Amino acid sequence: MNGCMSGFGGMPTGVLSEGLKQLKSEHPSLLEKLEVQYNLVQQIEKEESIENNFTELIRRVSEFKAELDPHSEREEGVLFPMMGAYVGTTSGPIAVMEYEHDQAKGYIGSFLKTALEDRILSIEEMKEQAHLIKSAYVTLTEHFAKEENVLFPMAERMLSDEEKEELARKINEIK
Repeated sequence: MNGCMSGFGGMPTGVLSEGLKQLKSEHPSLLEKLEVQYNLVQQIEKEESIENNFTELIRRVSEFKAELDPHSEREEGVLFPMMGAYVGTTSGPIAVMEYEHDQAKGYIGSFLKTALEDRILSIEEMKEQAHLIKSAYVTLTEHFAKEENVLFPMAERMLSDEEKEELARKINEIK
């Protein structure tokens, strides 16, 4: 499903309303955490202090997930349905965004499930599990860019002033 939003490219970004600005403002912290995880994955791939780096990766991914989950809920539970009323949800930009959310959550969930099992993982298993986080990194960094450059500007133009106020109110209710 990559590239399905290409027909929406080239839209001017402009100024975002309060709710969209908040969603966008959550990305830098998430991206920073993703970079730290990606660096740990690279060290694991090089077999540098693999056990320590893997343990640190588990900790960092758990912290990241705790921050990502409410952000995703704000989008999936509020923004996507509001936009879906205009552009649909079974195909097009909302379907792509939801697919990418599911992909990233799947990678992270599989990693944590296996990493937190009560057994010792081999070096190869650690490297395989770390690769899931590398996949989440690629998915989410591209996903955030699509949101910032395409989806949020589209929502800004699409939603009425009343809907933008509702968006801000509803996303602020999600902690």
